[in-house]
Amino acid sequence: MEKIKIAILDAATLGEDIDLSGFDSIGKTAVYSLSPRETIAERIGDTDVCVINKVKLDAEVLKHSKALKLICVAATGYDNIDTEYCRQNGIAVCNVAGYSANSVSQLTLAMVLSASVNLNVFRESVASGRYSSGNVQNILTPVYHELAGKTWGIIGYGGIGKKVSEAARALGCKVIVNKRTPVEDAECVSLGELLERSDIITVHVPLNDSTKRMIGENEFSAMKDGVIVVNVARGAVFDEEAAAKAVESGKIGFLGCDVYSTEPMPKEHPFYRIKERENVCLTPHMAWGAFEARERCMNEICENIRVYYKGGSRNRIV
Repeated sequence: MEKIKIAILDAATLGEDIDLSGFDSIGKTAVYSLSPRETIAERIGDTDVCVINKVKLDAEVLKHSKALKLICVAATGYDNIDTEYCRQNGIAVCNVAGYSANSVSQLTLAMVLSASVNLNVFRESVASGRYSSGNVQNILTPVYHELAGKTWGIIGYGGIGKKVSEAARALGCKVIVNKRTPVEDAECVSLGELLERSDIITVHVPLNDSTKRMIGENEFSAMKDGVIVVNVARGAVFDEEAAAKAVESGKIGFLGCDVYSTEPMPKEHPFYRIKERENVCLTPHMAWGAFEARERCMNEICENIRVYYKGGSRNRIV
């Protein structure tokens, strides 16, 4: 095992507080904070195992590898890897499923709860001194409403979607679900019906050909006026220009988003012009990254590597 060469290409995306020494017990490990595209070919040239988070490994890059046997992605999604090239060239690919369900569902819930009570507005009324300088014991505007009795639509019903549904039901919400294959433990409806009925919509689907830009101008138009919308899936699931316009027009009452089609979000991004609105909460792709989730992810990757070199198959995509 000690002869295995491992390269971690974008350790900076995993957080400075995460211990990567577990990889040293498996093989000789090279850790790179970030790997600009022009450096990747050299860094994977004689590497046996490549560990990535956000780095894109397409055929143009992968063709330079002489020894690569296994790619481990520190995520559940793997749309940044050319899996067909890997399949044709005998490169195994492993992801990590389920490690961040608690973390992502927690941020989803935090965004919805904050939106439902206008938390940032009421906090600012105290922080600004407006409450202290007034002569009324309560400030009750803007008006907010209880979540109990509202309809919460969940698009995508994997591990994260199920966690969110549990929390939504605990708050007294009516939960409806849109998923490719209906299940018995949830009320499954078409996407159109979900958009029309829901007071709250949260998105938890992987990015693939069928989900790319699945929610665009027509879908936003079909939603209730003032709907709460949260996307913690992938940025490209939205038509982001259409989403920004839906906020600007008032169709969306609150937009929460942790993911973007280009990351980090550039100044030309449609969301950049709405980022300071009181009814918008944009976070820097951190939903997956609770300390416990990241630690769990690294442990899972180490185990994926060990099992692979023992001839087994664990979390294999290819």
